[in-house]
Amino acid sequence: MNWFFPTSKGSGSLPPLNSLQQQRQRQIESLKAAHPSLAEIQKDVEYRIPFTVNNSTISVNILLPPQFPQEKPVVSVFPPVGHHLVDSNNGTMIKSPLITNFGMHSDLGKVIQSLLDEFWKSPPALMSSGPSDINTLKITGLNGHVYKMPEIPESFPELCDMNLTQLSDMSENEDVLLNFFVSLPQLKQVTSDKEELINSILDMAKKNLQMEPHLEGKRQEMLYKYEQLTQMKSAFETKMQRQHELSESCSLNTLQARLKVAAHQAEEESEETAENFLEGRIDIDEFLNSFMEKRTLCHSRRAKEEKLQQSINTHGPFPTSH
Repeated sequence: MNWFFPTSKGSGSLPPLNSLQQQRQRQIESLKAAHPSLAEIQKDVEYRIPFTVNNSTISVNILLPPQFPQEKPVVSVFPPVGHHLVDSNNGTMIKSPLITNFGMHSDLGKVIQSLLDEFWKSPPALMSSGPSDINTLKITGLNGHVYKMPEIPESFPELCDMNLTQLSDMSENEDVLLNFFVSLPQLKQVTSDKEELINSILDMAKKNLQMEPHLEGKRQEMLYKYEQLTQMKSAFETKMQRQHELSESCSLNTLQARLKVAAHQAEEESEETAENFLEGRIDIDEFLNSFMEKRTLCHSRRAKEEKLQQSINTHGPFPTSH
């Protein structure tokens, strides 16, 4: 009944890894061993390797689907680049035969290393993002939040209104230069956005703290239910074992074997009665009563044994109820 409850050695142990999961772990270990700079984005699912070429840092992202390594890994690069191994439509998805032909017996660590070697031999070129993005900067946080920086103007009209003395003073005095930058609308916008983001983070942190008792209660409830499940599983397995033993004791094969032994025993007892009569230890009346009784019992049991054998040949070794 392992399909109903996973087999485990103890109440607190996790179910053993199946063959596919074991192969997945071996591939991940190969990837980690081959690339010390590997960053784990999501355990056993997503990894990232940064590498620098032509003074540009490019990240190789490795995404492992649920059925990996039966399914091929999804490998991409960021930012978008131009390269013969990369899809020209988006500049991110790697279409190398090493990925498209990836199989159960491939080595993920060696495959990624081969891709990096190819990038070193033939450096990829960063794709142009277009003139509309020159003065726009997007910053991506660790949690995926994207912040769009204010546009930086090509010129600052405020400087045009300053005389030479003011400009010289600004050039020589860092405090004056700093005050000028602080007064810029773009920097004020960044400061305002920063304060809003800090307040938003604080609010979220407070909400998380408020939810902590509820989540802890749910965690304890889950642990309690898991313990109940473990106990019920143990009781279920015990009852299943008992049911199996009872089924074995009531099987037609078992009944046939018992009838065979009982018939043989009755036959031996009848022969013993005959020997006692021949040796004069019992009279004829006692002989007839005992001998006929034992013989009748022997033949009856053998007849039942033969019928059981016919039933076994027809219906199998276990009786069925209608």
